Amino acid sequence: MNQKLSEKLAVLPAQPGCYLMKDKNRTVIYVGKSKKLRNRVRSYFTGANDRKTQRLVQEIQDFEYIVTTSEMEALILEMNLIKKYDPRYNVRLKDDKSYPYLKITSERHPRLLITRNIKKDKGKYFGPYTNVLAAREAKKLLDRLYPLRKCNNPPGRPCIYYHMGQCLACSEKPVPQETYKKITQNITSFLQGGYQEIKKDLTAKMHEASKDLNFERAKELRDLIQHLETVMERQHMTLNDQVDRDIFGYSYDKGWMCIQVFFVRQGKLIERDVSIFPFFDDPDDTFISFIGRFYLHQRHLKPKQLLVPVGTDTDILSELLELNVHTPFRGRKKELVELAMKNADIALNEKFTLIERNEERTIQAVEKLGESLNIETPHRIEAFDNSNIQGTDPVSAMVVFSDGKPDKKEYRKYKIRDVQGPDDYETMREVIRRRYTRVLKEEQPLPDLIIVDGGKGQMSAALDVLENELGLDIPLCGLVKDDKHKTSELLYGNPPAIMPLSRKSQAFYLVQRVQDEVHRFAISFHRQLRGKNLVQSELDKIPGVGKQRRRLLLRHFKNVSEIKKASVENITKLGVPQDVAKKILSHLNDEEGSGTT
Repeated sequence: MNQKLSEKLAVLPAQPGCYLMKDKNRTVIYVGKSKKLRNRVRSYFTGANDRKTQRLVQEIQDFEYIVTTSEMEALILEMNLIKKYDPRYNVRLKDDKSYPYLKITSERHPRLLITRNIKKDKGKYFGPYTNVLAAREAKKLLDRLYPLRKCNNPPGRPCIYYHMGQCLACSEKPVPQETYKKITQNITSFLQGGYQEIKKDLTAKMHEASKDLNFERAKELRDLIQHLETVMERQHMTLNDQVDRDIFGYSYDKGWMCIQVFFVRQGKLIERDVSIFPFFDDPDDTFISFIGRFYLHQRHLKPKQLLVPVGTDTDILSELLELNVHTPFRGRKKELVELAMKNADIALNEKFTLIERNEERTIQAVEKLGESLNIETPHRIEAFDNSNIQGTDPVSAMVVFSDGKPDKKEYRKYKIRDVQGPDDYETMREVIRRRYTRVLKEEQPLPDLIIVDGGKGQMSAALDVLENELGLDIPLCGLVKDDKHKTSELLYGNPPAIMPLSRKSQAFYLVQRVQDEVHRFAISFHRQLRGKNLVQSELDKIPGVGKQRRRLLLRHFKNVSEIKKASVENITKLGVPQDVAKKILSHLNDEEGSGTT
């Protein structure tokens, strides 16, 4: 522990508040809260910690804290700080994506939509659906049953759905509001579990069609009933009071937590959500923070009531979420909370092996790689590869691995501008220069390690730009492939030397994955660019001919040869200006006369 940290720890107040842990780049890597800042923050640096907490502590070079007047203020501040900084070690709730809901709009001609955004717009929302396919299947079924608007046609201009009896909005006669009101009530009843009446009605119609020997209609109704049963099939766990509830249970062990949420709508368990993640604070505090972010930041639709396990601070959650939070001590509600806890425990135990194996392949591999290179743990690795065919369409690509996992949002593609011919070294110079000039200009985070696909030449080119042009001191490696185009050796140092990594080590497998991924990304970009250039028409070279005119000409004349035979009048009839038509014929006939194909 450095002297600065020791001095700060000594003067920490014993008051509620939030703390922000920072790494060497002053990047916030963890945000937490506590009733007593002094006890909580000091606990990270004293006593025994599990491996992942030790990993966090090793990165902490500084921290800040903000004192609040209450634990509630600390909880709200913590959620806001996590949303602002998105720290690497805090729980990321499914990339901040909310669940899909079915929505009936409040328009003159209502629509049935699937949405993830809940707004105060007088629309009716139903859900959540943790599986978007389930939401789509329910919508597909309801579209067949109820003729809400499915087009943008004006009245009197029927759409295909109108002829199928599935859209009323474009009918010639105005649709009474009472009709839409009744349809909305039926859909609401359907989605809230009252689909048995609809099934009964469809069954009666099926039997009637069968008696009338209309077997095609009877089969259609039979298939619709089967579809209805498939979509609306739910587990049989129910509560008799028909209240919408979310039921939470959690389990934790070895620094990991699993939280299960049961969504009960109209007394029936319709969906569940499972989240497994590492945690660094008190488990009860982590659980409360999770629930707060679940509703306030992910904007999940709040039910009438939350049921939570014994020991949860229901008062602070009730105040935070402004809804009824209850801990049941007997009866069916208690059984459902215990069931959520049991499911969380089972899920955590079942996935521990996978979690540990994944950690071994990712963060532990990153740590081992850092130890082998004698550098700090390279949490962020940026890798580069070039691709061209005899100098044509030269490109380069960059991939990013964060804690041993691909971070595809950070991938970048580069069209090479200044290099003529197949010069891999100058291509590497250009892309390294462009990448890190921009990083410095925009004050983006620098990588902990750079990997170039190539040997000493590529490394020397990259190092020259980094050190002599940009003044950066970033560890850089080169990856050499064998005859089978597989990762063979890892080069490091100046001058570059082979690093003795075991071929069976996770660190070697990691650099192999990095090299394979950057090569795949570069090749796919090159193929995409080359394919685009190959299909480019001669018409694209003519001033005044864009995509639309090219498409118009080729649709009418079929090919360039036919356009050459056309007259100016033939071309202008398509709406092409006369001067552009003359340029087209002049260019094409000049190309033909010069022998260009």
